[in-house]
Amino acid sequence: MVRMPEPSINLPIPPAAPPLPIRGERAGRGQNEPEAYVSSSLFEAVTDYIDSKGGGQGLFTTPMSGVNFIRSFQEVMPHRKVYQPSLCVVLQGAKQILFGGDTLDYGRMECLVVSIELPAAGRIITASADEPFVGLTIDLDVAVIRDMVQGMDDLSEEDVSSGPCVFVADVDEPLAECIHRLVRMSHTPKAVPILYPSVMRDICYWLLSGPHGAEVRKLSLPASATERVATAIHLIRANIAQPMRVEQLADAARMSPSSFHQHFKALTSMTPLQYQKQLRLLEARRLMVANAASVADASYKVGYESASQFSREYSRMFGIAPKRDVLNQHRLYRSLTGRDLPTAPMP
Repeated sequence: MVRMPEPSINLPIPPAAPPLPIRGERAGRGQNEPEAYVSSSLFEAVTDYIDSKGGGQGLFTTPMSGVNFIRSFQEVMPHRKVYQPSLCVVLQGAKQILFGGDTLDYGRMECLVVSIELPAAGRIITASADEPFVGLTIDLDVAVIRDMVQGMDDLSEEDVSSGPCVFVADVDEPLAECIHRLVRMSHTPKAVPILYPSVMRDICYWLLSGPHGAEVRKLSLPASATERVATAIHLIRANIAQPMRVEQLADAARMSPSSFHQHFKALTSMTPLQYQKQLRLLEARRLMVANAASVADASYKVGYESASQFSREYSRMFGIAPKRDVLNQHRLYRSLTGRDLPTAPMP
């Protein structure tokens, strides 16, 4: 699977940082309003878990696979990776995602929903020591969504649009309560195997039955344009070093080349060639940063015949030459943790 390493970086809270605010009460909302209470209690629950793991900032894993908490005391530059189908929730602060030529911002008690594998750049745009960014990410199980769609008779396939498979929505009270149950579960690992599947079904239900339900179920409908494009995406990912023609991908998606190109760009905001190039460069970066691969080795492993062409395209995408980027990644990790970034030998 193509993915970027995201090591958890746990830092002590700066001495001058004041106690974390309870945003629900201090944002001008009444204490008795249900939405304010749910927002405040969910924020406190995530913060308590992070503090129980040593506090600080970074990516904090949980006993539930695919569920992670995030806290940051400063704005973070764009971080490119391949987003899996997921739910990304902001409890305090704000984030931004850039994919293809599109940009989406989302803030407190809003969520980003991604329903197809998507190379993109995400960044934290609002965070400070006084009011750190706090959020969480939840991987969505497409198989669960498909199973639930089949059991929800009131859903209409005609509502499904052909727009991008990523959108921003409000976190309403029912969805927030389900997420809160997940957060509480993080303190009791023994309960995860029994309760986690049920809570995930609840989350999927509220996403499917909400105002953006048609967008969520794009990937769940058999023989839909989204499902066919997803098939082509899996082919690109499985053959990342191989040249792929649009006709070959269209054939795998059971579409005409023109129809495939149109649907692919509508769903991902990029062409198949742009998509493959971003996957290749992200994988090459992972190989260099996490596996200590040389520029030449990394470029060859992802399908480039010319290291100079690879370096040009890498610099264009990341804004920095490959070697300097790798050095910066290691320096950043060392400055934040006091340790060298762990690397694995090349296979």
